[in-house]
Amino acid sequence: MQIPFLVPTVTGDERAALEALLSRQPGGRDRAFSDACETKLAELSGTARVFGAPSCSAALELAALALGIAPGDEVIVPSFTFSSTANAFALRGARIVFADVRPDTMNLDETRLEALITPRTRVIVPVHYAGVGCDMDAIMAIANRHRLFVVEDAAQAIGARYKGRVLGTIGHMGAVSFHYTKNLQCGEGGALFVRDDEMVRKVEILRENGTDRASFLRGEVDAYRWHAVGTNCRLSDVAAAHLLPQLERIDEIHSLRLERWHDYQQRLSPEGVEVMRPPAECEHNAHIFFLKVQGDAAERNRWLRLLREHGVSATFHYVPLHSAPAGLSVGAMGGEDLHTTRESGRLIRLPLFHGLSAGQVDRVCDLVLALHRGAL
Repeated sequence: MQIPFLVPTVTGDERAALEALLSRQPGGRDRAFSDACETKLAELSGTARVFGAPSCSAALELAALALGIAPGDEVIVPSFTFSSTANAFALRGARIVFADVRPDTMNLDETRLEALITPRTRVIVPVHYAGVGCDMDAIMAIANRHRLFVVEDAAQAIGARYKGRVLGTIGHMGAVSFHYTKNLQCGEGGALFVRDDEMVRKVEILRENGTDRASFLRGEVDAYRWHAVGTNCRLSDVAAAHLLPQLERIDEIHSLRLERWHDYQQRLSPEGVEVMRPPAECEHNAHIFFLKVQGDAAERNRWLRLLREHGVSATFHYVPLHSAPAGLSVGAMGGEDLHTTRESGRLIRLPLFHGLSAGQVDRVCDLVLALHRGAL
């Protein structure tokens, strides 16, 4: 039995939506599906406005542009994340201050956050790893004390919640991803959640190449004009047509993923395997199921090799950004690296995707338990 690590989510309704897009009459609106996705995301999140984007990376870059990030500014980012989290702000000239993570969630360690703040700090970027929320109460309290912006990287967290609040909507802005590896996917895509009305107006102009074209389309101005240096940041209608059917079935998709996530938890945890344990206040979306080996990266790699030899595609995750060549050039670790390097070297992600069967989970668990007991 060969078990892949990932199979992109497909509900079966995408083809009809794409055919509807392709069969539209000439002169039809070119944004009908992208507008529908933005409306649906606003309903799901309860936020003021959602802006579709070509990717989560582009959404983060739009947030950095809207905040006016410039050389000399500092931005706090966890070291355990994808490069796009840091890129968005480094592209604007910011110095990146890499933060250590909590070993339980692999999220930014809020207890050590305040020590990283300097007079140059402008933004904190919490990343909700595996769809499990950071301690947003603590992070927002610190940000408010120091008058800082919070931009949530919720790339993995579509539909997940922290104390009942949708991740990506708690900070000043938040970005989500619809990359083919995510719970909901359209190949490449993303969105930016914005909850402040003044920032909504700013982002609306910046994402239309710095023009007030959106106001023109609403009939509010007689012609659209260039108001700011902006960018082209929209979710294409082709991608949106693929995404919309999945947004309409988000509860079903997450329910199926959560079933398999709990199957892993119930098989492995009682046997002493060190598995992820989301805090009680976090309602996650089963984006990832990870465990940690007892040992170092060499032992982790041995497990991965043996799993692969027995037909299971499991994998590690990020190499800490503060130790990467680009990370060394755009910033530095803030404080001591107590957990990031060690814990990332022990982490293994198990297969988890839409359509994964209970039997496949049992097979993976049998192999993991054999490794845990030294029998493989």
